[in-house]
Amino acid sequence: MTSFDPKSIPTNLLHSYLLSAVAPRPIAFASTLDVHGNPNLSPFSFFNVFSSNPPIMIFSPSRRVRDNSIKHTLNNCEATKEVVINVVNYEIVQQMSFCSSEFPEGINEFEKSGLTMLKSDVVKPFRVAESPVQFECKVNDIIKLGTEGGAGNLIICEVVKFHVSKDVLNKDQTINQKKLDLVARAGGDFYSRANKGFFEIPKPLSKVGIGVDNFPEHVKDSMVLTGNDLGILAHIEALPTKKMVDGFVNNLGERYPNIKNATHREKHKLARNYLSFGDVASAWKILLS
Repeated sequence: MTSFDPKSIPTNLLHSYLLSAVAPRPIAFASTLDVHGNPNLSPFSFFNVFSSNPPIMIFSPSRRVRDNSIKHTLNNCEATKEVVINVVNYEIVQQMSFCSSEFPEGINEFEKSGLTMLKSDVVKPFRVAESPVQFECKVNDIIKLGTEGGAGNLIICEVVKFHVSKDVLNKDQTINQKKLDLVARAGGDFYSRANKGFFEIPKPLSKVGIGVDNFPEHVKDSMVLTGNDLGILAHIEALPTKKMVDGFVNNLGERYPNIKNATHREKHKLARNYLSFGDVASAWKILLS
C-alpha cells in the first residue's frame, strides 16, 4: 500500500486523490442571486444532507486551487443569505456540467445552459424547473475552513420549502429512486448514474463555450434535441463557418443526398445521431446546413 502525507504533496494532487477516493458524491446545483438581483447557477459536489429536524444541508464552494480565488456562489450566499439547491438527474447532467464553466460575473447560467428559471415561493433565487427536486433554503451560517487555494467554505442551509415533481413520486407520495435517476460526481471526468453506473463527461473548455443563448432559434427551440443534447452543443467554442458547413454537406451528399432540402426536424434527428457518437462538430454542421 502506498502512503501519503497530505502536507507533503501538491494541493492539486491531494484534491484529485480525495475526489477520486470519496465518491460518488451527490451534487448541489446551487441557484443564487447577487446583490443586484443577477441569477447565478453552479454545481458543487462537496454536498450532503446533515439533519432532518431542522432540515439542514451543507455544500462547500472551495477556493480555487490554481489562483486562490472564490466563486460567485459563495459571494452571493454571504450577501443575500439565500440559495436554492436543485438535485441533478440524468436528463440535465450535460447542462449542469456546462454551468460549471467559469463565466464572468453577472452572466446568467440559466440562459447559457438552456435551463428554465422558476420562481421560488419563499426565497428570491430561482429554481431549476427541469430539476425533479428543488430545495428553497436560507443560509444559517458559513464556516470558512482556510484561506489558501483548495480550502472549503461550508454553507449551512436550512430548507424552508421544497418541491418534488409528480413524475418521481409513488402513489404513497414517497420518492421513486429509479424514476429520480440521480447523477453523482466522482474523480476526474467521471460521474455515476444511479440506474446505470459510471460514465464520463469531459470537463468544460478552459475557454467558455458559446452557450444555448447563442444558438439559432430552431436549435434552441428544438422538439427533437434534449436538454443533454443542448448542453453538449453549448460547449463548442465557436460555430463552424459557412465554408466548413458547405464542405461537410457536400461530402455528406452520397449518404444523405437530400440533406440540403431536409426539414429542421430531420436535420435535428441526424445531428442527434452524430452526438451519440460524440461528434459535436459534425452535428453542428448538420444543424447549420
